[in-house]
Amino acid sequence: MRVIIAGGGIAGLATALSLHAAGVESITVTEAATEIKPLGVGINLLPHAVRELTELGLGDELAAVAVATRELAYFNHHGQLIWSEPRGLGMGYHWPQYSVHRGRLQLMLLAAVRDRLGAGAVRTGHRLTRFASGPGEVTARYGGSEIRGDLLIGADGIRSTVRAQLYPAEPAPLWNGLVLWRGTTRALPFRGDRSMIMAGNHDQKFVAYPITAPDADGKVEINWIAERPFDRSAAGRGDWTRPVRVAEFLPYFEDWRFDWLDVAATIRRAGAAYEYPMVDRDPLPGWTHGRVTLLGDAAHPMYPIGSNGASQAILDARVFSDALARTGEPGRACEIYEAERRPATSAITLANRQMGPELVLRRAHERAPEGFTDIERVLPLAEREEIAARYKRLAGFDPVLLNERRSYDATLST
Repeated sequence: MRVIIAGGGIAGLATALSLHAAGVESITVTEAATEIKPLGVGINLLPHAVRELTELGLGDELAAVAVATRELAYFNHHGQLIWSEPRGLGMGYHWPQYSVHRGRLQLMLLAAVRDRLGAGAVRTGHRLTRFASGPGEVTARYGGSEIRGDLLIGADGIRSTVRAQLYPAEPAPLWNGLVLWRGTTRALPFRGDRSMIMAGNHDQKFVAYPITAPDADGKVEINWIAERPFDRSAAGRGDWTRPVRVAEFLPYFEDWRFDWLDVAATIRRAGAAYEYPMVDRDPLPGWTHGRVTLLGDAAHPMYPIGSNGASQAILDARVFSDALARTGEPGRACEIYEAERRPATSAITLANRQMGPELVLRRAHERAPEGFTDIERVLPLAEREEIAARYKRLAGFDPVLLNERRSYDATLST
């Protein structure tokens, strides 16, 4: 069986590894960039994604490049604690939760693909221009060249060429009026060296977490995100690597100084900052057309709420490879994969538009905009727990359900 994967990002590389583990012998990953570089900043991998990478034999490699998150804590913009919970092993999962630099994760996956599938499995400088799908074969075209296969998987991101051909009338990604500014800063850790924090409300927020272990001076690389509404001129931007001067947004956070973290100083000391509008797309009525299907951000781009984007892409990869291994039929595998993943990711996309687990920030601010002396009187524990638990169930990482779920480890029969 010959599988073509358009896109050499986390989604595409995870899919290649999953298909290889399932026994698919001919896998070609095509990537538009001429060289895959460690771009981006920090992301999170939730335990359901860590389980999948661990079952692919990448547990040790992942632990070497990532930080195992100990807790997730929410604060208002005064720095008062709203809600905190343990994460990963501390929550009872069988797998950790990790914070990691996106580029380091991508290069780790790339090295594994080249080691297991061969150096030629990933073809850079191959920008997909169009595809043609017939009853028994699909042809992917790249300028003047083409690759033929039994299946094409579009894992080519939010501005997917595959998606655009399937849905040519779809508008540009939808912007909600918020802008993210992202960067990393070398500094002493806060609340220990493995905490992820979110502070603010539904309009203005600051997120921070370490993506390296402490160095000899006790400092870590802190990944941070500053978020707030911005003028409409930002709406057309869709490049995570667009640099921006810190001075353009620092004034909005200048007075954010907590007992445990100086937000303004963290932003000010960043080596570089990047701007990106908060965009997603409406859920699609279908991902599959014949021997072509979508995966990852190409299928379900969602707001970066709940630390779920990369994790859901990795789940896509494993569910698809499992379906293909169990059926041995590309068309049937696409149907099974889409039936499981499209409703689930559509629900997450819509929930993220309503802030997902970060709803606690909105409710605390609406009920006590000037702060509080007793959070229990503002947002009772039972309500906070239900918001967190509901999102875990929706996104597929409820601890009990995840720990007991079967593995996506089927292999093709010979």
